[in-house]
Amino acid sequence: MSDIQIRKAKRDDKAALTALSLRSKKSNGYADAFVQMCVEELTVRDEWILTHDFWVAETEGTRPAGCIRLSVEESSESGELETCFVAPELKGQGLGRMLFDVLLERARELGLSRIGLDADPFAEPFYARMGFKTVGKSPSGSIPGRFIPRMELELQTAQDARQAR
Repeated sequence: MSDIQIRKAKRDDKAALTALSLRSKKSNGYADAFVQMCVEELTVRDEWILTHDFWVAETEGTRPAGCIRLSVEESSESGELETCFVAPELKGQGLGRMLFDVLLERARELGLSRIGLDADPFAEPFYARMGFKTVGKSPSGSIPGRFIPRMELELQTAQDARQAR
């Protein structure tokens, strides 16, 4: 993964990041109808790029290979991992960990003590490896009546998990 560059997202990345998010979601085995129900929730917005920390991983200037987004409310000690997707053909090769490391560094710069997220059930094992603990369930933002894992990371826990690798 040495040819991967991680940079801040730009407004003209929106369409490519949305396409990446939908391709990645579908690669978890979801049917087309399910993915269609997620389009609104996964469509990248200007606000996310302009007001959140949103990073893009790309290979030598090509289309995005992955992305991750951290939002933090003003004067908060907690952040929210809002978006985290890797191109299906690159899953399991360390790109998600590279993106997570960038997010974690930024969280520490901001003085955050905790990061939360509502995880896709297929991504729950990845987040657990990153140090997140499942703390409950949250309603899906796309599918009425569906609940997904609610996870949290204490930043000291993340540091401990990284040192154990």
